[in-house]
Amino acid sequence: MIIRNKANSFRLLFAWKGTILPQVLPALVIVMLISAMFGLLNSWHFLNIPTVPSIGFTIFGVILSIFIGFRNSSCYDRWWEGRKLWGALIATSRHIARDSHILNPLHRERLLHQTMVFSNVLRDRLRHQTTHPHHFLDHGYQDDDIAYFNQHINTPQHILEDMQKDLLTSLQSGEISDIIYSILSQHIVSLGNIQAGCDRIASTPLPYAYSVLLHRAVYCFCFILPFSLENILGIWTPLMVGLIAYMFLGLDALSGQLEEPFGLQENDLPLDSIVRLIERELLHSLGKELPPVIQANGDNLL
Repeated sequence: MIIRNKANSFRLLFAWKGTILPQVLPALVIVMLISAMFGLLNSWHFLNIPTVPSIGFTIFGVILSIFIGFRNSSCYDRWWEGRKLWGALIATSRHIARDSHILNPLHRERLLHQTMVFSNVLRDRLRHQTTHPHHFLDHGYQDDDIAYFNQHINTPQHILEDMQKDLLTSLQSGEISDIIYSILSQHIVSLGNIQAGCDRIASTPLPYAYSVLLHRAVYCFCFILPFSLENILGIWTPLMVGLIAYMFLGLDALSGQLEEPFGLQENDLPLDSIVRLIERELLHSLGKELPPVIQANGDNLL
């Protein structure tokens, strides 16, 4: 996710890294070249293509704007819901750290380490990554456990099952009461609900046919722009075509990034940073050495 000081209007105006411009620039150049060539050929009377009627072009643009607005709103809702789910994961990990003081120190330490591992494997699952063995060894797992993580069809669920089994063992041994068991078990349920919400976002993109239809409509609109504006704008046509195309192509490309909020693109959620925050807070609660804060690489925070 891009982290940048928005107070500097001049820097925002000429920002490049983290913007959608690099992605749509090739299409913009093509559209502006077509506009310039058409304008030159038309002014030299080498070409005489009828101008697209302005009323039809206007209706097309209005309808397209409505659908782009709907798609961008839907994609942003997915991005924001993903951020709320990971915010709930942070809150739940803090609840576990507070409520687990009733457990014996060894059991509490294991429970907090399991919570850290859960956040790691959930991130890896959403990003389709394999687990990092050296990292999980620090949390009390063995090589065999880590190999099993990479083979399990649902590693976060496996971690939650281990957490539930440990609590059940403590209940049966009389270490905790049924009330304490119910309270801590509810936190595990919350973790499961967070995973279910993230899986729903990751496995259910916007309908493919809808995305393709809108994508084609945007490019068709941009490529007919010169044939509608040249007679009106004259020499200013390439510039105006470029600006209008930048808006439509940029919004289309940006919605494609926001649709998948858990990836590694520059506008995706900083899951590595969130996982590290959870680790630091839980390790601090255990009185252990803290790993360093993840710093932004340039303006990009992973």
